[in-house]
Amino acid sequence: MPNQDLARRVVVTGLGAVTPIGNTAVSYWENLLAGASGVSTITAFDPSGLDVRIAAQVKDFDPTVGMDRKMARRMSRFVQLAMAASAEAVAESGIDFAAYTPDERDRCAVVVNTGGGGLEQVITGTEILERKGPGQVSPFAIPALSGSMAACQISIKYGITGPVITQVAACASSVIAFIDGHRLIETDEVDVAIIGGTEGALLPIAFAALGNMGALSHRNDDPTRASRPFDRERDGFVFGEGAAIVVLESAEHALARGAKIICEVLGGGMTADAFHISAPEPTGRGATAAMNKAMRKAGVAPDEIDYIVAHGTSTPLNDVTETRAIKGAFGAHAYKTAISSPKSMVGHMLGAAGAISGLAAIGAIRDGVIAPTTNLENPDPDCDLDYVPNVKRVKRVDTAIINGFGFGGQNAVAVFRRFEV
Repeated sequence: MPNQDLARRVVVTGLGAVTPIGNTAVSYWENLLAGASGVSTITAFDPSGLDVRIAAQVKDFDPTVGMDRKMARRMSRFVQLAMAASAEAVAESGIDFAAYTPDERDRCAVVVNTGGGGLEQVITGTEILERKGPGQVSPFAIPALSGSMAACQISIKYGITGPVITQVAACASSVIAFIDGHRLIETDEVDVAIIGGTEGALLPIAFAALGNMGALSHRNDDPTRASRPFDRERDGFVFGEGAAIVVLESAEHALARGAKIICEVLGGGMTADAFHISAPEPTGRGATAAMNKAMRKAGVAPDEIDYIVAHGTSTPLNDVTETRAIKGAFGAHAYKTAISSPKSMVGHMLGAAGAISGLAAIGAIRDGVIAPTTNLENPDPDCDLDYVPNVKRVKRVDTAIINGFGFGGQNAVAVFRRFEV
């Protein structure tokens, strides 16, 4: 093990999720293994007139699952999603924060990241300002749009008085949440960290802008087959929404209270491409370096990695570049490890994507099953690795990594392992 000190080893004790294929971590995992698609024609708003009219939307969501009705009305969707996911994760962990002393609450943290925060507040607030005047603009608009508000609301709900952190790092955001949560526990600043990512910005302006950029799939007439990572006929990603929250603890803390430990987090690595505002650096050098850093931090060799949860966006540039990057980091072992992309089913949740990938890695270690990459019907010759096409695979997974590569060249990788004392 990279660190035999149980006080500094970091373990997972609770999972929560709200996704386009299930509004709990349990239903998300079951449907992911079944290859279910959460992509459909947009119903959150009228998409007529847009070139892209499909998305991976959360369905039948009740925001009062995680917060009271009055506060839910005041908060943005990304906060509502995170609160529901955190309620599930905390419940599974079995932690009773209400019974903690003030000093114990000081030893707890929240790290919940996002890409867009409450952008809808700017749009609706501007509309109200123009139609009704400044006196009718909600006084809660600014708190509701703040990217940090999901983390803050979780802190308030559970009385957590340690560090409350939000980082905005585009599509790498919630991989970084695992890294920051691990670091806080490893360095003995806290014993518990509620971490994850959330995104709820399915807005017409986002679809128009990303569509004009050429980043989104235009398969409006075939939505369930639109997200097709590593497939020769991929034409862009599918915009998604959702949240995933994970409870991390020091192993010592978890064992002392008799918690069920799901797996261990070994740390991660981050780099930057320093290349372009949206395109990945073509050689994959920065992504390779992030994977290498993560494995060094974790104290594992490339040939110990059983499973890679790929960034796998279904864009022409990302999938080829990520394939090159994996080969750069793993050498010959790149052809021996299993790789898959949940985005084939849940779309690209931007700031929540890394946390959703984390749940796929954790589930694979816990259950010995790898989720498939769906819609992989015509493999791209330049994407020639084992992407677990279309059907789940039963396989023991001891060690897994997740990749997250964001606009602006932000690369983040986290490592997970089966826990053994």
